[in-house]
Amino acid sequence: MPFVKYLKCSRCGRIYRLEEKPVMCKTGDLGRLDIVYDYEAIKEVFDPGKLSGRETTMWRYYELLPVSDRKYIVSLGEGWTPLIKAKRLAEKLGLRNLYLKDETRNPTGSFKDRCMSVSVSMALEFGYKRLVTASSGNAAAALAAYGARAGLEVYAFVPDFAGYGKIAQLLFYGAKVFRVKWSEAEDPTVKMMRLVVEKYGFYPSPSFGPFNPYQIEGPKTIAFEITEQLGWRVPDQVFVPTGAASLLTGVYNGFRDFNILGYIDRYPRLVAVQPTGNMPFVRAWLEKQDPDKIRPWEKPPETIATGLEDTYPWDGDAGLRALYTTNGYGVAVTDDEILEAMRLLASLEGIFAEPSGAAGLAGLMRALREGSVDRDETVVVLVTGHGLKDPDIVKKTAGDAPVIEPSLEDLRKAMREKYGVEL
Repeated sequence: MPFVKYLKCSRCGRIYRLEEKPVMCKTGDLGRLDIVYDYEAIKEVFDPGKLSGRETTMWRYYELLPVSDRKYIVSLGEGWTPLIKAKRLAEKLGLRNLYLKDETRNPTGSFKDRCMSVSVSMALEFGYKRLVTASSGNAAAALAAYGARAGLEVYAFVPDFAGYGKIAQLLFYGAKVFRVKWSEAEDPTVKMMRLVVEKYGFYPSPSFGPFNPYQIEGPKTIAFEITEQLGWRVPDQVFVPTGAASLLTGVYNGFRDFNILGYIDRYPRLVAVQPTGNMPFVRAWLEKQDPDKIRPWEKPPETIATGLEDTYPWDGDAGLRALYTTNGYGVAVTDDEILEAMRLLASLEGIFAEPSGAAGLAGLMRALREGSVDRDETVVVLVTGHGLKDPDIVKKTAGDAPVIEPSLEDLRKAMREKYGVEL
C-alpha cells in the first residue's frame, strides 16, 4: 500500500495527492512539493527489529519512500553503503570516533544513485517515456543508468566544463548529452531543462527539489543507514558536501522521520560544506538570510568541486531550516583544502574521492581548526563521489608517474627525484 498522505508546496501550501501524478507545483512559483507520510500506518508494518532480514539496498526502507507499489521500483543495488570507522584518519586528526559513509560504492559511483532510483521509479509509475535533467555530471550519469535499466529515454544538459569521466558514463548509458556554455551567474543547464519541460512535457529529473520532489527522498536513506549501522545511535555531527542543499535536506528528512517514528530521540548537528569559490548557501547561513530569500552566487563558480557548482541552492530554504533545527552550521573550504582531503582519504583510508566527494572531510578539518568539533564526539563524514568521476582534475593535481628504463639505476634516480626516497 502507498504510505504517502499528500504532497504540499513549500511556498503556496497547495496540497496534491499522489494519484494526481504531481511533479511541479501548478502555481509556477517554484515551490518544492514536500512529501508527507502516514507515520501511524508505517508504524504498523515497519519493524526496525526485522530490518536485518531485508534486502541490503536502500529499498529496505520501502515504507518510507514514495513509490506506491514495489513493481515500479527501478534498482541497481544502490544504498546500504559501508560506514567505515576511519582509525588512521582519526588518529591523524586527533579524533576518537570518526566514520566515513562511503557513497562511492554506489552503482555509478555517487550518492546520486539513491536520488535517481526513486526518481526513475516515480517516472515509471507515472507513465513517462522521456526524462530530462540539468546536472554537473553525477546526477545525469545516475539518471542515465537508471533510465537505461527502465527502458526510458534520457536527455542531459551538463556544464561545458563537466569532467569527461562523467560524460563518458552518460554516453555509454545511451543518454543524449549536451554540454551547455556557462558564462553568466545563472545556471544554463537548468534554463535548458526548464525550456524542454515546458515545450515538450518531458519528466524533469534533476537532483534538486522544485522540479523533482521525489529524488530528495533517496538521500534520506543515508540517515536511516547511519542510525542502523551505529546500532540505533545518533552521531554528534554529520558533515555534508553541499551544492543545491538537496542532500543536506534529504539527510535531515531521514533523521526527522526516525524521530517522528520514535526510533531515535535527537538529531545530530548537520554541517553544510561548500567551496569558497561558490558558497551561496554557507553565506546565507553566515548572514542569517531569510530561508525563502537566499541570494544566488553572483558569478560563475570557481572551484575544482564541480559537483557543488550550484550558484543557487534550490533546496536552500529547507537546508537552512535543517541547520537551525539541528543547531548545525556552515563551513567554506578552499580548493587546496579539498585537495588535501582527497589525499588523506586515499592515502590513509583507501577511499578515492572526487573533489566534491572529499569536501565533507575538508569541512571537518577546518571545523576542527576553528574549535567547532569536540575530539570526543562521534563524527560522520559523507564521501559522496568516486575519484574516477573527475580524471582531468585528478591528473592535474596528482601529476603522473615517472617513465624509467628497466634498470636499478633509473629506478633509484626516479625514486629520488619524484618521491624523495633513497634506495
